[in-house]
Amino acid sequence: MAGKRKVDLHCHANNVAHNTHEISTSQLIVRRGQPFSITLELDFAFSTSESLKLTVETGRFPKPSRGTKCTFGTRVATCDVGTKALWSCSINATSSLQTGCVTLNVTPPADAPVGKYSLSIELGRPSAVKESLVVLFNPWCQNDWVYLPDEKERQEYVMNEQGHIYRGTAHCFSPMFWDFGQFEEEMVDICLKLLDVNPKHKRDPEDDVSARCNPIYVGRVISAMINCYDDMGVLQGCWDGNYHDGVCPTRWTSSVSILQRWFQSDCKAVKYGQCWVFAGVMCTVMRFFGIPCRVVTNFESGHDTNNSLTIDQYFDEYGLKKMGKEDSIWNFHVWVEGWMKRPDLDQDGRYDGWQVLDPTPQERSEGMFCCGPAPVSAIHDGHTNLKYDVPFVFSEVNADVVKWKIKADGSKIKMKYLTDTAKVGQKISTKAVGSTAINDLTNTYKYKEGKDANANSFSQRLGRISSVLVISFTDITRLHHPVMVQVEFKNPLNETLRFCSLTISGSGLFRSEHFER
Repeated sequence: MAGKRKVDLHCHANNVAHNTHEISTSQLIVRRGQPFSITLELDFAFSTSESLKLTVETGRFPKPSRGTKCTFGTRVATCDVGTKALWSCSINATSSLQTGCVTLNVTPPADAPVGKYSLSIELGRPSAVKESLVVLFNPWCQNDWVYLPDEKERQEYVMNEQGHIYRGTAHCFSPMFWDFGQFEEEMVDICLKLLDVNPKHKRDPEDDVSARCNPIYVGRVISAMINCYDDMGVLQGCWDGNYHDGVCPTRWTSSVSILQRWFQSDCKAVKYGQCWVFAGVMCTVMRFFGIPCRVVTNFESGHDTNNSLTIDQYFDEYGLKKMGKEDSIWNFHVWVEGWMKRPDLDQDGRYDGWQVLDPTPQERSEGMFCCGPAPVSAIHDGHTNLKYDVPFVFSEVNADVVKWKIKADGSKIKMKYLTDTAKVGQKISTKAVGSTAINDLTNTYKYKEGKDANANSFSQRLGRISSVLVISFTDITRLHHPVMVQVEFKNPLNETLRFCSLTISGSGLFRSEHFER
């Protein structure tokens, strides 16, 4: 660029204004829909009649029609016809044009794809200077789909680098500290790399980069990339207790070391993770990109493998539980919620707000091990026809537990008197805003048991029975030590039972144990 002395990107001032200064003060990182300033120091006086043209590009195949390239200027509209993402700029009143000091206010549109951009500046001749910047989602901008109105919530769900993840059982749980560290060293390169190695980008990089304007799409990609089962994802899961060639999931307390290991090993999966680790790492990446995010624990979490919207358990004629690939109930499961609009589902905003995203590999969604975003409001009201994966999450929090007796001829009979509508989905919890207290979200996911509910909700099913068993501990329980329990059985039938069997199984047991009386 002839006649140029330098370009000042005002990285520190811009990043402070855009709430990205904790990421970096030496690299320009801005949020879409919000202006930032740059200053050109020229060797000559600048006239407003002169042509000043800027071009921004992102991705390997930038095109105006895909929202990945835009040429714009200070005088007249210079954007190509059909440009999808319209950037703009204006001359700041603080400029000293006579001395060649030109300060520009540049505004990326609120629907710009997130990612790394090149910025070219031309002044009246072909030669140009190139700079670079990173554009993120903007929960402070009302026109951005991730806009979150409450500043305290923005500080908690975007800016807070530490938090709590709850584990245990519905009646005995505790918080564990987790360091999200979304603004730590290398996080820019790590999170952008995560997007660039996802399978959709490899198949069609032009379409993938263009789609990064949409937090629904980006959230879904992140959900798939946190696990490694279809791609070059971050974490490998392990639930069999054999961690000799990796790290036991309970030892992790931070996303940072996990993401750094993945990045520094050329995207080789880190061993090992379980649900709370997957969720903690995903929360880090979501908050980095500017999508408000929180980690949520669901106690007594259902796992429906066949989309029946029930947790089906099978027993033989002697009451012995039949094992195999079947529905199950986990003592707890952890996912994340991301905040975003859902105009793809309803233009009236009915399904806007918190969306469930689950990076733990459980069932495939559109061929990939990912889950969501599923609107919490749709889960609450039983709108299981909506995307993404609402039926699966609905079953995690609100499925009935249905018991079936398998007869000798292979036919099955539903044991209606043993159907339990209250067991699944208890004490759904996250950390409270601005404190270490717990925030119970259960009522946002489901109607209170016994209260009137939407006709679409399974909580209106008949045949409810609360519990036929009361199990209490008679002594102190210690890990890896036998326990003594007292079992009180309430006969649900109007007849005498003479030969009964009791099967106890659960995620807290090393194996199923069978007792007969």
